[in-house]
Amino acid sequence: MTVHPGYRQAFLDWMACAWAGRNEPTARIARQSGDLVLALGTAGHVLDFDDTYGPGLSHISAPTAPAALVMAAAAEAHVGDMLEAYAAGFEAMATLARASHPALYKRGWHPTAVTGTVGSATAAAHLLGLDSEQTGHARRLAVLGAGGLRTAFGTDGKSLQVGMAASQGVEAAHMAARGATTSNDVESGFAEAYGGTWAEPDGERAITMNWIKAYPCCLQTHSSIEAAARASALGASPDGRGTVYVHTRSRQAAPLDDVSDGLEAKFSIPYTVAFTLLHRPPTVPDFWKVDEAARHLASKITVEIDDGLAQSEAVLAWEGDHDPIEVRILAAKGSPELPMSHEERNAKILALSGDRLLRVLDDPDRPASEVLALLGDGI
Repeated sequence: MTVHPGYRQAFLDWMACAWAGRNEPTARIARQSGDLVLALGTAGHVLDFDDTYGPGLSHISAPTAPAALVMAAAAEAHVGDMLEAYAAGFEAMATLARASHPALYKRGWHPTAVTGTVGSATAAAHLLGLDSEQTGHARRLAVLGAGGLRTAFGTDGKSLQVGMAASQGVEAAHMAARGATTSNDVESGFAEAYGGTWAEPDGERAITMNWIKAYPCCLQTHSSIEAAARASALGASPDGRGTVYVHTRSRQAAPLDDVSDGLEAKFSIPYTVAFTLLHRPPTVPDFWKVDEAARHLASKITVEIDDGLAQSEAVLAWEGDHDPIEVRILAAKGSPELPMSHEERNAKILALSGDRLLRVLDDPDRPASEVLALLGDGI
């Protein structure tokens, strides 16, 4: 079976993020658990540079790819089998995330961690050879242990709860393979408890609406970052002050204003706008510590809600030494509307992992164990 090239691109992007994130403090803590799926799930998400599915505002690869990789290696399967399992998990998770958005967000859940259990379970079930009935049991068993809160954003908890979701899904698939079952009532229970809507893949290909992120921070800061970059090019003075207008969902995802460390800074619209105005759009090393000049400028930037904007749009109104500047970004780089070029995607992979991963998924007959070894020796 030939999978859509978007799955290979997203999987490779996740691998590069996992490699680059492997020595972050949170990833090292996760590694000490001895659970490789949990460790990989954490490492791949800790930089917040991994791909994101806009209609469900969820990082689909973060819990699904590690399940597919580890299970494929254990099953002595090949890259082609691994990508098929990943695609199945991707679509199952994305469908649930889309159907449950924005209800999960409104209740304070972290959609990636909640729906990620189902994506991971589906990928694992595929590689265990489970039939459709067993796979259904695996998904429902997985969501029994779902959790993860938005209040963890900007802390170690965000990436850890994604790693735990990946692990939970794999274990649920194993339990279904051993004969564990649960009733369809779990689906209505999910809706009642989480506020979401249970949904199965319906043939719509979610991969076509997936972002490959251009900046290593919360997706809902990206349009604001690009608004700042454009305003800077138009002459916006860092001595001025401004207002950023965003959708409610952007403010919920990136709620922090004053920040104390680089992890918090990834979830701050004022800080990322200020950093961009002073320097350029942020890169991975820029979040190793807080830039004090950017922190100071951020104190002069306010964020206002405008639900007339689309979920990922942003408007920056800036006042300084010159005439007021207003910039509106409809779609940021990496979005389905403005995807990165092949060269830009490869540049991201090279920046994160050198040349060790660039063509690792090209041969569908390559043993998945060889692919895991490229990450496993660092995880």
